[in-house]
Amino acid sequence: MAKNAIVNEENFNPVLEMIYSAKQKAEYQVNATVIDLYWSIGKYVSGKAKTDGWGKSTVKDLSSYILSKEPGIRGYSAQNIWRMKQFYETYCDHEKLSTLLRENTWSNNLHMLRSILNL
Repeated sequence: MAKNAIVNEENFNPVLEMIYSAKQKAEYQVNATVIDLYWSIGKYVSGKAKTDGWGKSTVKDLSSYILSKEPGIRGYSAQNIWRMKQFYETYCDHEKLSTLLRENTWSNNLHMLRSILNL
């Protein structure tokens, strides 16, 4: 029985490794997509702030609108949307950073953003 378990482990581990690899790749792709989305929202809000005078009050209304249309969705508080705007405005002139930013989680990007804005 022990010999059979060893043979199974040798034969089954490659499949498990495929699962782990695919899971890691999927997590990376989801993270990159979320960062791209937050970048796009930040760009949109930044543009509206410049052309239509959007401020924190309008962003609060936007947040309420999103939450009313998508109950239970997370990450779209007025504060977080304002951070998306700051994120875009901080890095928009540094296109080469976009690849690196997509490799970080949103919370890591916020940590870096706070450090930059506090300088």
